[in-house]
Amino acid sequence: MARMTRKALAFGVASAALAGCMTADAKIPTNATPITPAEARQGAEYHPQLLAEFGGAMTGPHATYVEQVGKNIAVQSGLGNARESFTVSLLNSPVNNAFAIPGGYIYTTRQLVSLMNSEAELAAVLGHEVGHVAARHSQRRQKAATTNTLLGLGGAILSGLLLGDSGLGQTLSRTFLQGSQLLTLKFSRKQELEADGLGIEYLGKAGYDRRAMGTVLASLAAQNALDARLSGQDASVPEWASTHPNPASRVQSALAKAGATAPAAGAAIANRDTFLARIDGLRYGDDPAQGVIEGSTFIHPDLRLAFTAPQGFYMVNGTRAVSIQGQSGKAQMTTAAYSGDLEAYVRSAFSAAGGQNSTLAPQTIERTTVNGLPAVIGTARVNNGSSPVDLVVIAYEFARDQAFHFVAIAPAGRATTFNPMFQSMRRISAAEAGAVVPRKLQVVTVTRTDTVASLARRMAYDTAQEERFRVLNALSGTASVTPGQKVKLVVRGK
Repeated sequence: MARMTRKALAFGVASAALAGCMTADAKIPTNATPITPAEARQGAEYHPQLLAEFGGAMTGPHATYVEQVGKNIAVQSGLGNARESFTVSLLNSPVNNAFAIPGGYIYTTRQLVSLMNSEAELAAVLGHEVGHVAARHSQRRQKAATTNTLLGLGGAILSGLLLGDSGLGQTLSRTFLQGSQLLTLKFSRKQELEADGLGIEYLGKAGYDRRAMGTVLASLAAQNALDARLSGQDASVPEWASTHPNPASRVQSALAKAGATAPAAGAAIANRDTFLARIDGLRYGDDPAQGVIEGSTFIHPDLRLAFTAPQGFYMVNGTRAVSIQGQSGKAQMTTAAYSGDLEAYVRSAFSAAGGQNSTLAPQTIERTTVNGLPAVIGTARVNNGSSPVDLVVIAYEFARDQAFHFVAIAPAGRATTFNPMFQSMRRISAAEAGAVVPRKLQVVTVTRTDTVASLARRMAYDTAQEERFRVLNALSGTASVTPGQKVKLVVRGK
């Protein structure tokens, strides 16, 4: 969660991040029409908004390397005849995502780059996104849309994902999904199939190992399964692709399309060691400037606040809000403009939850104090289709011009599950804020005395160290390491 709030984005043209499927009989368009002036203008308009939504564009050697690889693969598409036709951005985001918009704008997050294990895999992911642009998938989705979208332009219809098709459900779906992987969903399965095929084609043209599309999908599937297990979710449904198949279902298809056998020596490029050397030191996980999640606790050193999610819930840190999700309800923590009147602030949050022209208001409102912070809590029971739900807003005053609040929704009578979280909101000390140290990648060379177990113990986590190490390095459950091999660790450090 960033320091400043931002208005909702007015775009819906970004692609799904490797969220579709591929079959062998796909018809792949191979001759792309070059980027048009209209597409270039459209991309230039939405590019700054996209950067703001996903933590901003990174600079420095890591970003330069990603840009170079991205432009090299993009020119294979025929969209532009020069690398200058494309803008490739490395985003400061802790979610696994990649996407593209018309006009030659290509994006990947640093977290997804951290999961990769070769330059060919980086090229595969970026090539998949270029494929969406080359096939004009965004424009096709816009033309196919027959209802209003929540994000304005494009076909990314997010209604019904949280609370069904009610107006409240649509508005809160948008609210809960801000900054998350779901923001860029909604290409069809056929379009995802086409993007996979085009990405593999571009890999071959650029001289890369075409199997990289399958191997990066395998890592993504493994990461999804691990994240699901650690957060208590259903591992069969990726959090960023609840309406699409798991990446695991696409691995064999991608390998079959690429040719499952290894290429002849020197016939295809992977550039594994070069890639690892170039991403060494890349930030991993949350950026302290946006707050960090440590286990079940969220702590923001700049805003000087912390809270703890209820047992059994997991958190996703977005640009404008922290979402808290579980089987018995969903919540978010965010901020808004504050004039010194907490009751008015809560009423405004209710109105915002109800959507445009909303008359939603709290049915009860109560003043209290939480850990020394003045607070106001408002509640209402509202109908969501055939089932009533409880909506709770609790706001805390941190300064005369600064307040933060939770919006929580749960089945009627079950909102009390959030009470421990509401009571955990607190101000943190300067010492506690200063103790927050981010994580980063460290690439090391395996020595003769190293084992998977000994290397995993160096991972900056208290739980699942070996599992995290294996997924990060694409090592199966029985694979070992060999002297001289380069591997990634996640360590503490700025």
